[in-house]
Amino acid sequence: MQNLWDISPPVAPGSPVFPGDTPYQQQWTASISPACPVNVSALTLSPHVGAHADAPLHYDPQGQAIGAVDLSPYLGPCRVIHCIGRGPLVLWEHLAHAVQDLPPHLPPRVLVRTYQHMPVDRWDGDLAAYAPDTVERLAALGVTLIGIDTASIDPADSKTLDSHQTIRRLNLRVLENLVLDDVPEGDYELIALPLKLMTADASPVRAVLRSL
Repeated sequence: MQNLWDISPPVAPGSPVFPGDTPYQQQWTASISPACPVNVSALTLSPHVGAHADAPLHYDPQGQAIGAVDLSPYLGPCRVIHCIGRGPLVLWEHLAHAVQDLPPHLPPRVLVRTYQHMPVDRWDGDLAAYAPDTVERLAALGVTLIGIDTASIDPADSKTLDSHQTIRRLNLRVLENLVLDDVPEGDYELIALPLKLMTADASPVRAVLRSL
């Protein structure tokens, strides 16, 4: 029985980003040679490349940078729920089968799988997103972090970012670009800590799930 799932996509040149965002680039600033004992590189990338945690600063001009947020939402029990190919928005009816009728309804963290195979090598402008009402209902059940296997909890062409504004109002945290292809529906321990980037609007994470 597998007890650890790496749910982070590979990050390398060519990793997909939102159109107009900064792609991953790497340059070598030092190379092992008779005059140098080490390899050293310089990275240029958007903090939204690969699996990442959005900071409140990403969708609120007065919000916290990612290095200032509490880490507790990114570590602990979570539930993976499958709603593969259900449409452009994750509706409550897509999740209801995985929510118990009696308390406790859910762990504090919910990750949603929408892809049969997450496109780790290309941009998907038709990505699935959370409906704001679904976020509201999850929060009402005590959920403090939501995650998804797409690049955003809002539709790619949204200008109002209604689900981001819902998590802002309800003080939820979010993980995006997760790879849940091989993860059975069920409960796990989530470990997905953001870097302590004190002025950044997001942070890459190495997201993993561990069996309980």
